[in-house]
Amino acid sequence: MRLSAMGDVAMTVPVLRTFVNQHPEIKITMISRPFFKPFFEGIPNITFFAFDEKERHKGFLGLLRLFQDLKGLNIDAFADLHNVLRSKIIRNLFALSEKKTASVDKGRAEKKALTQPENKVFQQLPTMFERHVKVFEQLGFTVDLSSRSVGTVFPEKAVLSPEILAVIGEKSKKLIGIAPFAQYDSKVYPLDLMQEVINQLSKNLDYKILLFGGGKKEIEILDSFSANKENVINMAGKIKFQQELQLISNLDVMLSMDSGNAHIAAMLGVKVISLWGATHPYAGFSPFNQPLENALVSDRNQFPKLPTSVYGNKKVEGYEDVMRTITVDSIIKVLN
Repeated sequence: MRLSAMGDVAMTVPVLRTFVNQHPEIKITMISRPFFKPFFEGIPNITFFAFDEKERHKGFLGLLRLFQDLKGLNIDAFADLHNVLRSKIIRNLFALSEKKTASVDKGRAEKKALTQPENKVFQQLPTMFERHVKVFEQLGFTVDLSSRSVGTVFPEKAVLSPEILAVIGEKSKKLIGIAPFAQYDSKVYPLDLMQEVINQLSKNLDYKILLFGGGKKEIEILDSFSANKENVINMAGKIKFQQELQLISNLDVMLSMDSGNAHIAAMLGVKVISLWGATHPYAGFSPFNQPLENALVSDRNQFPKLPTSVYGNKKVEGYEDVMRTITVDSIIKVLN
């Protein structure tokens, strides 16, 4: 069970793909929000169960109905990959029914030590993928996430539909995705610098640059990024979510913030270049199977309190412009 957010749900996918590849005799039921169902389509031995937050599974009585719905599936063990109030209630109900249960340890104390302004403990923490593996180990299953084991678990690039090709045209020599937004401003690369990144990339006509985002404000910004550039296309609002996943699977590289798009691209086996502001890969949220050099971080010599937040939701005075220390040239270099 993992209900939200988008990036966190996407981070379960590589672990589950690897699990079913290494334990083909086990059937998994993934409980999450209906919107995330496309993440799990095509994965052998995984059935998706939609959590109906608005009606059937709303409130405490809804959670009791959820448990009854799940109980009817003859589940033998419950893996809580969320560890919030809702999932704890379901987990405890399974435990009372004498089923095996396990929950993810989010490492709150060590993350606090990493982000505190004074006496900071600056070290790499276990990744969320490693934390998910621990959950399955508690249930008696090993999951080997080493590079020699995960190389075969990524899906093949999707065949692009006529609807997608009508928007992007024929595939170019290099397909670059750019997702310049995140939930919190402290994780968003300055828009004037992102415009310069796009301007420089667009000079190479062998590149096709696809911009990802959503919502009226973001679409307007992406329209301004792509204006008067024949090889820069704003994809926001032009295709359905499932088609967007198909398109992302065909990218040569995705440039993203510390956000859901980074994890979506990574779960599809795409190279991801990620930009980090208030947050840091050491907190364990680096995209799956990406080398550390693909994560461009803000300068800690100039801003020694970094990282200031695990999720980017905390603002620190004087740290508003930390991402300006990530130069446009450094981004262009890793994308070329």
